[in-house]
Amino acid sequence: SPCRATSRPSSSAWLRPGVSAPGRILTVCTGNICRSPFLERALQAELDRSWGAGAVEVRSAGTGALVGSSMEPSARRLLEGNGYSAEGFVARRLDATLVAEADLVLTATRAHRGKVAALHPKALQYVFSFREFADLVAPLGDAGPADADAGPADAAASGGTGTAADHLRAVVRAAKAQRGTRPPLHDDDADIVDPYRQPHVVFDDMATQIMEALPIVARALGRA
Repeated sequence: SPCRATSRPSSSAWLRPGVSAPGRILTVCTGNICRSPFLERALQAELDRSWGAGAVEVRSAGTGALVGSSMEPSARRLLEGNGYSAEGFVARRLDATLVAEADLVLTATRAHRGKVAALHPKALQYVFSFREFADLVAPLGDAGPADADAGPADAAASGGTGTAADHLRAVVRAAKAQRGTRPPLHDDDADIVDPYRQPHVVFDDMATQIMEALPIVARALGRA
């Protein structure tokens, strides 16, 4: 199955001799039981389909996480209804190490972006709200970052070996370059609604917002 149901490895697993380090994506919301786990599991599955398992590792955390909790039942139902797995998920708290280890941080809202940057200021170079990121990478097309004059996401441009991690970092550079060329989104269009303790319709809105942006993000971050 393309859905990754196992727990994520520690950073030491990324440093095994002879094994290329994967691209590292962190998704962030507040409680880490609704929005960010939905993003984590859906994006992981899509990137596994594109690159193969292990090329990209997607993790999630919450700024006020309900540490040790499983995914919220309504969010889990919608995640699984879209074909992804929530099995084995456990909520964790966001910390500076998680942010520093990531190549890309995707947050539920712009407010979460600020909290990520406060923990690790260098993350301003690679943190975006998820729907904002989708808007920024949409013009790249199937050919990747070269479409936006940001340089090709290949080994020659990245100085690496042409891995998924190289491509991910090239897309991040391209998205950052797009920030000054496109009108900023209104907060309602940049943020994912928080459904926690809200009626089921709000959970539906959350899932719709994520699933509308997911194909754009998966195409940009996936293998060309």
